[in-house]
Amino acid sequence: MFTGIIETTGVLSQTMASEAGLRLVVAAPHWAYRARRGDSVAVNGCCLTAIADVGDDGNMAFDAIPETLAKTTLAGLLAGERVNLEHAATASTLLGGHLVQGHVDGVSLVEKISTRGEWRVRLRPPAEIMPFLAPKGSVTLDGVSLTLAQVSPAEGWFEVALIPTTLEKTTLGAWMPGARVNTEADAMAKTVVNFLRHFAAMRTTA
Repeated sequence: MFTGIIETTGVLSQTMASEAGLRLVVAAPHWAYRARRGDSVAVNGCCLTAIADVGDDGNMAFDAIPETLAKTTLAGLLAGERVNLEHAATASTLLGGHLVQGHVDGVSLVEKISTRGEWRVRLRPPAEIMPFLAPKGSVTLDGVSLTLAQVSPAEGWFEVALIPTTLEKTTLGAWMPGARVNTEADAMAKTVVNFLRHFAAMRTTA
């Protein structure tokens, strides 16, 4: 479990094929947190498991399985790219964002970026994600907890507004139109929609 509050950014130093799918090595030597083997770390919003203790060089290694590669942008990352990092929350973690599972629902495309007045981004998610998005609700984009500023179910897009701190502390300021973005809808919204779709009618006819 995560909060969507990015702790630092790292650099993807290497990718290679592995028995599990794809191995990613992320360098974050300045990060005070040192992952141990088996720890969960969100990399651009994807919950990954460290396969070894972090060494003195600050490199972390993760294996991404085919299901993860199919649902996220990880397979398309190139060496040298920055990634957002957050370690798993604990019982004492300040919940500054919202409850994030690190289970990406799909990839959204950046359609438009406006920087006049405020930094506002319009994204188009996969159609199956739209029912989980509500105005002023929560969404996680590349691991960052954000509030939905506007949602258009009829046209199939949503918008978020980015504050200067987010632009400074994360990779979101580097987005360009056409960028592919890991998207995780709010877990509570998904639970409610799933219940209404599959069980509400059964209760009313019982």
